[in-house]
Amino acid sequence: MYCIAIDLGGTIIKIGLVKGDEILEFSSFPAIAGSLDSNLPAMGGVINRLLSKWKVPREELAGMGLAFPGMVNPKEKRVTSTNDKYDDACDIDLPSWVDRNWGTSFIIDNDARLALAGEWYMGAGKNSRNMVMMTIGTGIGTGVVLDGRIIKGTHYQAGSLGGHIVVDYRGRRCTCGNIGCVEAMASSFFLPEIIRTHPKISSEYKAKASSYDFKTLFDLMRQGEPEATLLCKDCMDVWAAAIINYIHAYDPEIVVIGGGIMRSADIILPYLKERIDRLVWAPENKVEITTSLLGDNAALLGISCTLSTIKKEKCYEQIF
Repeated sequence: MYCIAIDLGGTIIKIGLVKGDEILEFSSFPAIAGSLDSNLPAMGGVINRLLSKWKVPREELAGMGLAFPGMVNPKEKRVTSTNDKYDDACDIDLPSWVDRNWGTSFIIDNDARLALAGEWYMGAGKNSRNMVMMTIGTGIGTGVVLDGRIIKGTHYQAGSLGGHIVVDYRGRRCTCGNIGCVEAMASSFFLPEIIRTHPKISSEYKAKASSYDFKTLFDLMRQGEPEATLLCKDCMDVWAAAIINYIHAYDPEIVVIGGGIMRSADIILPYLKERIDRLVWAPENKVEITTSLLGDNAALLGISCTLSTIKKEKCYEQIF
């Protein structure tokens, strides 16, 4: 069976045609900022092109899934809250849009939770019973497997708000409204502000703040550039603090880190491991810290795995 998987990133939308554990083809394109409704025509065009090109019969389309960067009620298939990303999404009837255009079933969940599902079913966390997934990119998201089950909570936000754990109560205001969240202190979205407000960064550096991304900074760190090194280490310290909080909260056997930032894993992973091992309180559990095996495709494959599990168990409520 085939499925269409949509990963709605903060800046890039990726849509893939998936069959089992194989992404047959995908397309990615820049998102129109602020509005989900404005992106639906382009999304529909890509979906139609993929289905037509691969000649997918309607009866062999298991469904469509959407990984959304915000709070989601997957049982009712609706977005419940956003923070400066696709703020009209709560008012859009996505199941009707899918049914009207393609006549197939639809699932939606938080993007990091679906990335977790991909890594748990077929990636770095395969066969684990307790796992945390952290995605670092435009924002910071998490998902959690606890005792062999993806946790959701009463309002479907359990485990998914790791980017909004407070690491500095006197810190920067986050887009969620809180102060000092992991995301506000060390995400790509906030990077220009992080540079401009850093007390030890030169005015010349601050003047070019908007031109830097994490790839550039980590490349400069490899060359020994001191200000880039300082910025990168500060952000890695925030990520390490967050992971220590996850370990203390969920007692996982493995923490998987994904997102585009991990293209610099050669620097990030050893640094995080050393700091976490030194500071975490886990006397009987040396937690494995590793990178995503599925990379940018984790959420797409997580959608496929979730749809397959729903079809196999024939009970939507058992999944959500």
